[in-house]
Amino acid sequence: MLKIQELREIIRLIDQSSISEFSYEKDESKIKIKKQAEVVANAVVTEVTTPQQVTEAPVVQEKAEPVTKEVPKKQATTEQVEEDDDSLVEVVSPMVGTFYRKPSPESDPYVEEGTKINESTIVCIVEAMKLFNEIEAETNGEIVEVLVGDGELVEYGQPLFKVKTK
Repeated sequence: MLKIQELREIIRLIDQSSISEFSYEKDESKIKIKKQAEVVANAVVTEVTTPQQVTEAPVVQEKAEPVTKEVPKKQATTEQVEEDDDSLVEVVSPMVGTFYRKPSPESDPYVEEGTKINESTIVCIVEAMKLFNEIEAETNGEIVEVLVGDGELVEYGQPLFKVKTK
């Protein structure tokens, strides 16, 4: 399985070259990238690992129907917060992308302040390159603070939530 940094590097190299189409297969991963005249490269990544159904809008088409893709759950990492309270940890973003608190605009948020969570609780979605990745908490405890607003861009390692673990 390719890492997100490797995938970005492939896209950057293809974008800078005169190649208009690129395909790559290894094990259960497949990548197909097509460039269109002066449009950012479109990437389709298919990986077979604990898939979840996610609905996504098409990349370049207008008034098209949503496309359903299978995407893997992503694991967030947690970091111990350097504060007076040793029981606080941060759930941080495992990738660069757009942060969403809800699975769809009309749904309730995955978690709120005060929500009890466990290691496999989905706490948010981070959209990266038109893939919606469900982020799991990877810690047990209670959400004490949401650090990012819905629809904001997040960086790799950026804290998303504070969790009280004791």
